[in-house]
Amino acid sequence: MATTSSTTSSTAVSATSSGSATAQLLSTLGAGSGINSASLAEQLSTAQFASRLDQLSAKNDKLTTRISAASTLKNMIGSLATSMGDRVRTGDLAVTPVIANSTVATVTKGSVTGSGTLSLEVTQLAKGQTLTTPTVSPATATVGSGTLTLRFGSIAAGAFTADASRSQIDVTVASGATLADVASAINAKGAGISAYVATSSSGAQLVLKGADGAANGFVLEANENAGDPGLASLAWNPATGSAARLKTSASDAAYTLDGVARTSTSNTIADAAPGVSLKLTGTNTGSPTTISFSDPASSITTAMNDLVSALNEIVSELNTDTNANTGTLTGDPGARAFRRTLTGLSSTVVMPNAATGAPKTLADIGLSTNRDGTFTLDTNKLSKVLASNPSEVSAMFTNGLYGVYATLDKVSRGATSATDPNSLGGSIATMTKQQTAISTLKSDLATKQETLRTQLVSRYAKLDTKLSDSKSTLSFLTAQITAWNSKGN
Repeated sequence: MATTSSTTSSTAVSATSSGSATAQLLSTLGAGSGINSASLAEQLSTAQFASRLDQLSAKNDKLTTRISAASTLKNMIGSLATSMGDRVRTGDLAVTPVIANSTVATVTKGSVTGSGTLSLEVTQLAKGQTLTTPTVSPATATVGSGTLTLRFGSIAAGAFTADASRSQIDVTVASGATLADVASAINAKGAGISAYVATSSSGAQLVLKGADGAANGFVLEANENAGDPGLASLAWNPATGSAARLKTSASDAAYTLDGVARTSTSNTIADAAPGVSLKLTGTNTGSPTTISFSDPASSITTAMNDLVSALNEIVSELNTDTNANTGTLTGDPGARAFRRTLTGLSSTVVMPNAATGAPKTLADIGLSTNRDGTFTLDTNKLSKVLASNPSEVSAMFTNGLYGVYATLDKVSRGATSATDPNSLGGSIATMTKQQTAISTLKSDLATKQETLRTQLVSRYAKLDTKLSDSKSTLSFLTAQITAWNSKGN
């Protein structure tokens, strides 16, 4: 009996130990342990790709910083060029004409630079012919039908002299037409005659206006339909027509500039004298006015000082970005090319057509480049060249194909070009493409990570099912062993 008892006791211990080991295994694998297999799958799949995703994120962040630095430089040179352009367009950096009597004319800078003083006397403004028709009441009354003919030429001493080089204009007037219809038909021809209907207390009448200049006079002929008369009343010529209908005669402008009598078919006269374009606005017969030229020396000096300050801000930013140890854009081809451009800026020819001895480069008016790439302005040199070549220096600060603004604008456009790989714009374009590629890679890795997570969840679900089945079997066997032990006792 003792032996049997000992054997039974040993078996019970073995079964208990076996049950404890199984429970431990199940607990470890998550069967009833509270471990979330879905979370475990998430963690494992994340760990699988974390390193590669972190590397891509770090590269993307670095590219973002580089793009920001390159964009800052690009915007700085763009802002400088725009600012210089604005100053040039205001005209305070150029020699500009100034008229003493502004009621006589408006003066603007011509195609060249002027100097000295000019005398201007305006005795007559250029005008266009203004002709009216007899009044019609009411305004909606019909005026007959047929054809109106406009002939162009000059009118003098009550006679019309036709201009053989200009064709007549025939205007068809349909039956039932009103003055408004006639005006529309004339305007539709685009012959240089504008027409409209003016209404007063006495009725409506057609007003016809021609272009400025004595050669732009005109007569109006009518060929009316016999069965629909009335159109002939609109016709006019200086020999037989009412003088009261000619409100303004066509005339040329007449003026005397620097003692020379001149005429113009228009009140706007481009390059009337070196450095001066005119827009005549009034007369001053017997009281000539003076046109002089401004001295932009002070404004140019200020502009050059401002230019040096702005360039040095750009160079400071560039030096920081390209520092060999800490620079964001170290080794960037766009930044290197931009530095080369700035280094050569003072020696760049900005006025290729300048006369011998006249300033051609920014260095000629005092700009120099230091060893560290910064700029300095020699104000004494600038003052001397302004004194010896005022017009030539001023010409460097005009809005045209050449000059300081054109040069800065060229530098800006070169730096911002997205198609040139050796420009800031090209570098930005390249880095942006790299960011796009990184974004695609990250998206691909995220897809793979999700696929792995799904696979792991599926596998763990199957394992949980098997462990659950095993646990049920183990519970049954444990119960049987317990029952057997109880009978043995």
